[in-house]
Amino acid sequence: MTSRIARIVAWIVVLTGLAGGCGKEQAPAPAGKPDTKGKPASAPAAAVKLSAPEAETDALGDEHLAKAQKLLNDGVRFLLSQREPDGGWSLGQGAMKPAITALVVRSLLQHPDFDRTSPQVKTGLDLILNAQQPDGAIFDPKQGRPAYTTAIAMSTLIAAQDPQYDGAVRKASQYLQGIQIQPGQESVDGTPVGPEDPNLGGVGYGSSKKPNLSVLQFVVEAWHDQGLPADSKPMKEAVGFLTRIQNRSESNPMAFAREGSNDGGFVYEMNASKAGADVGGAGQRSYGSMTYAGFKSMLYAGVDKNDPRVQAAYMWIRRFWRLESNPNMPKAQSKEGLYYYYLVFAKALRAWGQDGIPDIKDATVQHNWRQELIDALAERVRPNGSWTNNEDRWNEGYPVLVTSYCVQALQEALRK
Repeated sequence: MTSRIARIVAWIVVLTGLAGGCGKEQAPAPAGKPDTKGKPASAPAAAVKLSAPEAETDALGDEHLAKAQKLLNDGVRFLLSQREPDGGWSLGQGAMKPAITALVVRSLLQHPDFDRTSPQVKTGLDLILNAQQPDGAIFDPKQGRPAYTTAIAMSTLIAAQDPQYDGAVRKASQYLQGIQIQPGQESVDGTPVGPEDPNLGGVGYGSSKKPNLSVLQFVVEAWHDQGLPADSKPMKEAVGFLTRIQNRSESNPMAFAREGSNDGGFVYEMNASKAGADVGGAGQRSYGSMTYAGFKSMLYAGVDKNDPRVQAAYMWIRRFWRLESNPNMPKAQSKEGLYYYYLVFAKALRAWGQDGIPDIKDATVQHNWRQELIDALAERVRPNGSWTNNEDRWNEGYPVLVTSYCVQALQEALRK
């Protein structure tokens, strides 16, 4: 009874604190990127009654649990309000519809009030299936990015837990395995890929043969969701590529790993970082979203937690711990990719399996990553239950995309 009363009190506190979305960074959507159907950011999302998702972990206090439940449900309501006439979601005017639909549908599938038979989910799944091409890729050929879209769609089809999608999942997985960089393929410069090519094991957007970690992390996640064994050829080759884009000279023979800070973090692609050159101008600068993506991918690919590469990434995470910005990005770019960072942060740390992350300066101080993430999202939510990023890089000015990231990050925080 005492626990029940405490939860009721916590709900009252949260509802009072979040009413009207009274957090910081509640700016309207950037110009040219209004919420779908032209709704202003201040408009409340559709009044859909939703159950409070339960927590599988005891790492959350009552107040943080109630806060997460409200944020999550308001985010889902916003996503439902943005559904387009054909039953899908996009970045507006149909842009990237299969990928955005897959992200939203997965968010719904991971909510207790929805399953594969729910009308909003079923229509979305049908839209995804209709986008599957003869070679197994799932995307709109007019818009490109087949690898990125296929991986996200594949994970969503798996989340539906319906045998009728098994065939589509297998075809999608085979497509992704087929475009993974392998010896004998044509390289970026048109020459054959050799057995020592550093790009081996990577995956690009599909239209480009140049692989990057952002795409690969979605691909490895899809294979992990499928249950592809850690000793399978695709997973082992993916780990090889991950090793070669980590700032760790002990395991990475690439020049940038020797020239830079050798800090254990990850960069975007071979010899290039979206954060620019490392401090001092030599090497490539590791940054948060890619380091968590690489850390997560190694864990999903079955690399042991005690492996020196994983431990080096974990020490980087402890060293650059923060949620107010994308860690170790240059100050002028520190908010770029912030919500993508929140998503991989949550998935990576849940995969790591620790409720608390020891502070780098004082190991007796434990960062409760779930509660700190929930607080960060509560500070940034808009009045209509959505999130958006004023630093509109990588499409983070689009509320449907960013809100999908945030809903899934919250769902990870509620899981054990």
